[in-house]
Amino acid sequence: MKKTNMALQTTKRGYPALWEEGGGYSNTGYATIIAGPNGEPLFPVYINRRGRLCCGLHALFLVQPGYLVVEADHHRRDFVIDVYRIRAIHEEEGRLVADVDRVNRFSRGEWEVDLQPELEEPVRAAKEKATCYHCKRPVYVDWEHEEAR
Repeated sequence: MKKTNMALQTTKRGYPALWEEGGGYSNTGYATIIAGPNGEPLFPVYINRRGRLCCGLHALFLVQPGYLVVEADHHRRDFVIDVYRIRAIHEEEGRLVADVDRVNRFSRGEWEVDLQPELEEPVRAAKEKATCYHCKRPVYVDWEHEEAR
């Protein structure tokens, strides 16, 4: 199934955002990773350090058209991975929604098309997070530019 839109979160100031979330259990796991237009890690606007962190919401990122979203699910390391690019952001029924295009999909052991080099790192991060037992931390974050904010 090809996704055509994705529900977004809204920051207190009304900016569109998405959570890096997920983690692994004994034999299963899932992850959502947010990346820049060229697959680069981003610096989050918020890092969750309270409440139930295990396989939950870990880092909130502002998003805009062109950004990438990698969703990974696995059962005993048999992965299904979808890579989406945000095409547009608009309001629908009082909520922000992103129109997305699926860039690539991994299932049954292979990619639909060869994985683009700029997607290798965010996909690796999604697999790492989806297999990290009871993950409680963000995985794909640009820590080097933390001082610039």
